Amino acid sequence: MKTSQTPSPQKKLDGPLDWRTLVGWLREDGVISTEEAERTTTRCASAHSSQHPLQRLAVVGMARAADSHVLDVETLTQWLAKRAGLDYMRIDPLKVDVGKVADVMSAAYAERHKVLPVLVSPTEVVVATAEPFVRDWVPEVERQTRRTVRLVMSSPQAINSFTGEFFALAKSVRAANKSGAQGFSSFEQLVELGKANKQLDANDQGVVQVVDWLWQYAFDQRASDIHLEPRREQGVIRFRIDGVLHPVYQMPMGVMNAMTARIKLLGRMDVVERRRPQDGRIKTLRPGVGGARGDEVEMRLSTLPTAFGEKLVMRIFDPDSTVKDLSALGFASHDAQRWEGLTRHPHGIVLVTGPTGSGKTTTLYATLKRLATEEVNVSTVEDPIEMIEPAFNQTQVQPHLDLDFAQGLRSLMRQDPDIIMVGEVRDLATAEMAVQAALTGHLVFTTLHTNDAPSAVMRLMELGIPPYLINATVLGVLAQRLVRTLCPACRQPQGKEETVASRATLAELVKPWQVSGSYRPYQPVGCVDCRMTGFRGRMGLYELLVVTEAFKDKVSREPVLDALRKQAVQDGMRPLRLGGAARVAEGLTTMDEVLACTPPVQ
Repeated sequence: MKTSQTPSPQKKLDGPLDWRTLVGWLREDGVISTEEAERTTTRCASAHSSQHPLQRLAVVGMARAADSHVLDVETLTQWLAKRAGLDYMRIDPLKVDVGKVADVMSAAYAERHKVLPVLVSPTEVVVATAEPFVRDWVPEVERQTRRTVRLVMSSPQAINSFTGEFFALAKSVRAANKSGAQGFSSFEQLVELGKANKQLDANDQGVVQVVDWLWQYAFDQRASDIHLEPRREQGVIRFRIDGVLHPVYQMPMGVMNAMTARIKLLGRMDVVERRRPQDGRIKTLRPGVGGARGDEVEMRLSTLPTAFGEKLVMRIFDPDSTVKDLSALGFASHDAQRWEGLTRHPHGIVLVTGPTGSGKTTTLYATLKRLATEEVNVSTVEDPIEMIEPAFNQTQVQPHLDLDFAQGLRSLMRQDPDIIMVGEVRDLATAEMAVQAALTGHLVFTTLHTNDAPSAVMRLMELGIPPYLINATVLGVLAQRLVRTLCPACRQPQGKEETVASRATLAELVKPWQVSGSYRPYQPVGCVDCRMTGFRGRMGLYELLVVTEAFKDKVSREPVLDALRKQAVQDGMRPLRLGGAARVAEGLTTMDEVLACTPPVQ
């Protein structure tokens, strides 16, 4: 068939899409060349497929005439939405109220018409469709919901994927609510349920299904934390993704209480006790591909009583996200070499500083994991143990047993350690034990909460450690922050005028330093891969202070923060904001991200 004989759009406005028609439209609009249209027609005609026409054409890998870019299903969907006069929408599951969506139509109805409600308001229902010219179902939905239907265009694979997911979740929540999960006033029922079903997927009970969905959904969304938060009327579920919390779902408080009790049971926590905080751990499996056994995922649980019930936070330690080397952490070559030099010392103290959630523990684990060979004994004292690592000997602080950081470190000294990691220096006793360990020939890693690296030295003095002991033991201080990185799939370079303006702003912010070399700033856009945020993943910014003889002299004679900071810079320390500016110049993050998390250059 010649592409010139392709039917016009006006002849195809009241039925399902056909791939031949789409090829003709693409050629008419100049999206693909005549030669590409003929090649596509030949390839598609010889292959029988039950896929949606847009997916079928995406598999062929058509080249766009303007820039030879391969047309994927999202690009094709966006083009078709414009041609059909509809808005294009990338479905973000974190922004869909699944309960309201499931009330609009049944799962069977949605699958039959290849549509999915994505937004419900008092007067309107927004429905995503992959068949923009099939609209005979619209009057029926408007009559049933008493709302106006507004169509948007979404990719067929997104609609297929989320249809099953959304309706399955809504069904599980309803089942849990109907099956006596109204608060599970009888906790004994839930305990018996858990005892009889130790495997999470052992039965079809509504509560178990919702918990299973919650974990799987969190893994798929790359969440680092899951928050179950009780409210007066509804319980709220939120995920922390790339450092930012996103609302996920609201559900009846009865169901949330049952979910919390179920998770506590699996984490070997006291299910009945709801008046005091508790900690626990769970190990579960990520579903593998093709039914294969997936990777093991560990979660740390923490409960806290609140005004409206028990709040539960699950921190996810995914083996896929564990860091294997310093380059993956985001170390610049300059700092990576100096950090390696610090870790090769036989004894001394290495401090890592930064606020909560800045990645201090990840940096220490990555470093210790490389140092923990068969020839050395690596021991840690932590509160809590963030992640179980077989290469370490890990000890949990237990204040109720009089085992705090100082006592744990004192006990470790009798365990013949080579390398010691102390979770945090909180008081003088712990600081004194760390100094004592360093003086007796051990390499000690620990953390402090300070804004920058030089401030850590002042903090030790404030705790009561004399300057001469600091000079004798402290090898260096690493301050760090985490910034979101731009999504590589959708980031776009800034225009010429924006680039000039941003470079001037950057130069002003890092004075008296200068950012030399190439400058390739990018800006966030948003796509399916990054859930329309424009960012995907995080990386570290670092400020490394190495203690030199000149720095020791300043500590002894003039323990003033400004003087220490000035000497550290002369010794090669690069401020956090300068490191962030370099990442902006490389196109890895944005200036707004750097400004939000780094202190000014001083």
